[in-house]
Amino acid sequence: MKRRSFVKTTVAASTALSFPFALPANQNSSEYTISELMGKEDIPLFGKDINLREEAHDAFVEMKKAAYQDGFNIKMVSSFRDFYRQESIWERKFIRYTEDDGMSPLNAIDKIIEYSTIPGTSRHHWGTDIDIIDGYPKTNGGVLVPEKFESGGPFEGLKKWLDEHSESFGFYLVYTDEPKRRGFKYEPWHYSYAPISIPMLTAFRKKNIVKLLQNEEFIGSEHFTLGFLKSYIRDNILDINPKLL
Repeated sequence: MKRRSFVKTTVAASTALSFPFALPANQNSSEYTISELMGKEDIPLFGKDINLREEAHDAFVEMKKAAYQDGFNIKMVSSFRDFYRQESIWERKFIRYTEDDGMSPLNAIDKIIEYSTIPGTSRHHWGTDIDIIDGYPKTNGGVLVPEKFESGGPFEGLKKWLDEHSESFGFYLVYTDEPKRRGFKYEPWHYSYAPISIPMLTAFRKKNIVKLLQNEEFIGSEHFTLGFLKSYIRDNILDINPKLL
């Protein structure tokens, strides 16, 4: 597999990956298919336990190397996730909340979309987004917990390093802690490779997302109203780090 070095020096990285980004070679937003955007198409993925598009993979490897030199071991928790994997996550949560916890269907949906996407709308479908932690500190319980990235948490050091360096490799925090931001809750572990994810989001926004979702059938989708889907698109898909729009 051919590797490409994205970052030679801090200055070069800042220059080459400064915002706004150029589209990948021979690629523009109109070339992404609906099935590709919704995670229903097999796409080439690169790297053992990395599973990203080639350019995103190469940039991630460079970022991981740089972090390692500074004492952090970036560990991939999640990257590419297809439609059907997202569907299973959604349905498992919906059943648990409604049957085990006794929630109404609408309350269950509101609970799910605090952190999980409707199948077909996940950024993880694109092969550009990653959930990462520091593999060095020992910790108990779930790792994708905001408090573990805050002061005193096991991943505090990595989060500070990412705040300073991730954008020079093209990776931007998606769901920030901006107080006025709506939609998904703060996810200090979720980063997106902007040079590819920006044109993919542009392509997705040009589709009739409401109609696409109305055509899908999975457990709980019968409770989606037109108003809910419109607010979900506005708040959960589009109310993100403005640098990724």
